[in-house]
Amino acid sequence: MSWQHPVPRITDEERQARLSRLRQVLDAEGLAGMLLGPSESLRYFTGLVWHASERFLGALVTQSGLYYIVPGFERSRVETLPHLPAEILEWQEEESSAALVARLLGERGILALDDDMPLYFYHALAAKLGAERLANGGALINGLRRIKSSAEIALIHYVMNLTLDVHKQAHALLKPGIRASEVAEFINRRHREAGASASTFCIVSFGEATSLPHGADGDQILGEDDVILVDTGARVDGYHSDLTRTYKLKAGDTVFEDAWAIEREAQQAVFDAAKIGAACSSLDDAARAVLAKHSLGPDYKLPGLPHRAGHGLGLQIHEEPYIVRGNATKLAAGMCFSNEPMIVFPQKFGIRLEDHIYMTEEGPRWFTQPSKSPTEPFA
Repeated sequence: MSWQHPVPRITDEERQARLSRLRQVLDAEGLAGMLLGPSESLRYFTGLVWHASERFLGALVTQSGLYYIVPGFERSRVETLPHLPAEILEWQEEESSAALVARLLGERGILALDDDMPLYFYHALAAKLGAERLANGGALINGLRRIKSSAEIALIHYVMNLTLDVHKQAHALLKPGIRASEVAEFINRRHREAGASASTFCIVSFGEATSLPHGADGDQILGEDDVILVDTGARVDGYHSDLTRTYKLKAGDTVFEDAWAIEREAQQAVFDAAKIGAACSSLDDAARAVLAKHSLGPDYKLPGLPHRAGHGLGLQIHEEPYIVRGNATKLAAGMCFSNEPMIVFPQKFGIRLEDHIYMTEEGPRWFTQPSKSPTEPFA
């Protein structure tokens, strides 16, 4: 398909640089190779997009090469898909894909595994190589993927603003009597018409349902004075957007407006705490300190914040770094993560304001500007 966006796609040159960094890490750790499964890490390093099934497809990265491990009858399809050039090795229906990987690796030592590797394939590899020759490669992969390049940040910035514009259009559509399903269908269509994927998810909640962080089952109808929560995102070149706005159509509900101000204060506290070298956990602490000041919480107690204050984002909508208690990971330039310290008032309403941050050497930057007020959700 032709590329219709003003921001560049990820290039093969960038993927080759990613592989080079991976090989440096493998060498430093004394590992013979990394086996990538049908995961977002396969896409990250090679550009090949594949979905898991009972037939294994992946790629083996060693110091000397890159090899695709492919079911024989799928080779023709793989050849039509974007991917870095490399040798394609087939296994047939009666053969063992794990045995093929074992033959390639030979006696060269320990094999690191993509942490999204299907469990059935881990067991097949352990039977061929021995569990002692397999290592969890998740920390190595995540250590590379959580530092975004300027090209990745540009793509995320673009798709975030695309989704922000869809949010604005949905806001203009809202009126009492509209169904949540109508809003979700509209958002999905507008994402596609803007050249992104269909909505990767869409939560549209009204009234009491906003107190359920991931929405309620069934359709809802917007009431005259309902709280509205819309949380949605899409993808461009694999990179996600993820934005939430919570608001009312009319002013005058002081209980909601006071709670909204606390939520916005907590969100700003997370941003202000996002310093290079700060522990991810300290940002979650900053949000909870604001809530505690207003007699909410403590900890995960409700009314209060029932979950972490944020999550990393890139090729996966939830990935490292997680902005959560106990995470000692230090913030570094290139990290991208959500800022969403939701406040839940059970059986009443919930407020989630979600924007995302990317870290620069000078400190945090917003991908999208936070909400303006309880009735004006866009700055």
